[in-house]
Formats: sequence, C-alpha cells, structure tokens
Amino acid sequence: MPPIIQGILNTSISEGLVYAFIAIGVFLTLRVLAFPDLTVDGSFVVGGSIVAVMIAGGYNPFLATIVAFVGGLACGAITGLLNTKLRIPALLAGILMMVGLYSVNLLIMGRPNIPLLRSVTMFDSIASWFGMARSTILVIIVFAVIAFIVFMLLNWFLRTEIGLALRASGDNEQMVRSLGVDTDKNILLGVAISNGLVALAGALVAQNQQFSDVNMGIGMIVMGLAAVIIGEALIHPRGVTSMLLAAFVGTFLYRLFITIAFRLGLAPGNLKLITALLVIIAMAIPYIQKKLRHEWMPPAARW
Repeated sequence: MPPIIQGILNTSISEGLVYAFIAIGVFLTLRVLAFPDLTVDGSFVVGGSIVAVMIAGGYNPFLATIVAFVGGLACGAITGLLNTKLRIPALLAGILMMVGLYSVNLLIMGRPNIPLLRSVTMFDSIASWFGMARSTILVIIVFAVIAFIVFMLLNWFLRTEIGLALRASGDNEQMVRSLGVDTDKNILLGVAISNGLVALAGALVAQNQQFSDVNMGIGMIVMGLAAVIIGEALIHPRGVTSMLLAAFVGTFLYRLFITIAFRLGLAPGNLKLITALLVIIAMAIPYIQKKLRHEWMPPAARW
C-alpha cells in the first residue's frame, strides 16, 4: 500500500474511532431523546481540561480519564436539570451550558492550554507495559478496544428496561408519562451519558495530541451531527446495533473526507465550511429523492 494512502487510512481510522463517541453522544440526545443538546462543544473540552490538569499534576492517566468521563456526566446532568426542573427549552439550556463551560474550562486549566509533551499519558503507559514505543498502530488498537467496549455496553444498555424507557421517552413522551414513568429522569440519564461519552472523547484526544486547549471543542456538535447523518444515509439503521454502527461508519467517513481534503491542500480555516456543506448535502439528499419521486414531505421541524 502506498505510504500516503496508508497515512490517510491510519489517521481516518484513529480519529474516526475516538470521535465516534461524539457522534454516539449526539445520536443519543438528538435521535433517541429528541433533545437538541449543544452542551457538546463545552463538555468535550471539559474532558480534555480535566485529564490534562490531572496528568500534568502527576495523577494516573487512567484515573484522570475516568474523572474526565464523570465530569462530562455532570455537565450533561446540569443541562438536563435546566430543562426538566427549570423548564428552560432544551436548545437554550444547551447553549447556556456551552457558553458557561468556556469559563469553567479556563478555571479548570488556569490558562488557555496545557501541554502534555513531557507527561505520561495513557498511551505511554500502555506502550511501556508491552515494552514498545508509542506509535499510530498502538493508538488505533487502544481506541478500537475502548470503542468496542463502549459499543457493547451501549448496545446492551439500550435493550434493558431502563434503556427501552429512555428510547420511548424520546419517541412519545406523553404516552410514557401516562404509563407512570418519570421521563425527567430518563432525559437526565440520557443527556448525562451523552456528554460523558463526549468528555471521554475529549480526554482521549487530549492525550493523543498531547495538549488540551480551551478552544478545541469548537464545532464538535456540527461534526457529530455530520457523522450521524452520513452514517444514517448509508446504513439506514433499523435497530439499536445498526444505529450505533451507523455512528461509527459516519464518523470514519467524515474524518476520511477531512483528511483527504487536508492532503489536497485545504486551508484549516475552511474546515468548518466543508463540514457545514457535508451536513447540508447529507440532509438534502432524502428530500431531493422524495421530490424526484413526487412524494410529499412535511415542513422541517423547528423545535
């Protein structure tokens, strides 16, 4: 295989595996709960900030990663509380949390960014266990193992009684309430898990790139949305397993497009424009197909 193709694939696979957690988080809130959550941009940085501060302070990187995940859970829980207890609309609650978390992340780190070049990250620890140097292949294997664990746990959880109640709350909240189920708890749980996964992604990305920056979460919600839409357009998921698989496939393809675009000379400043165009194209395809078949489509949701 030519080195340039191998490099593109390695980058796309490694980034696709870790950023898939963001896509799954967006999938849980947007598709399962029908909860448009914009906390993602902030909770991603929360994960990176916590893990960077703890690793730089000499803490075990595995412990730091777990704490980062818990921090994401807390962010999601607060967003859920704003919506369920204070009756703030979901979209506005997410925006408020996203804005507030910018300052929170600055308080956590104490400065705009923290380098980890001289610190022992999770990847360095794993490499030392096996007596090998840190490499792209090692990073891909670690990401793949974590992604497999998350995939299996979510696939099991969404089939349990609690998971089914959570999915039902997004499909028809009024019906679930009439059956005596507390949908507020389901929303809190779903949004918390979503942002916990996003924070986990932030913690892993920070350790992989060996620094955490307060601005590294900008556009994560759009990236997650793009991955979900691309995956759904290709796989047409019908069950839980295929839905989760669509998130992984969509993220891989999204990162593949971006990596190829960078290799072709795309300026980094144009990345957000390319992402927006990908989302527009992916969302417009079903509408265009139905128009060509002269099928009726309802107006777009306005939440």
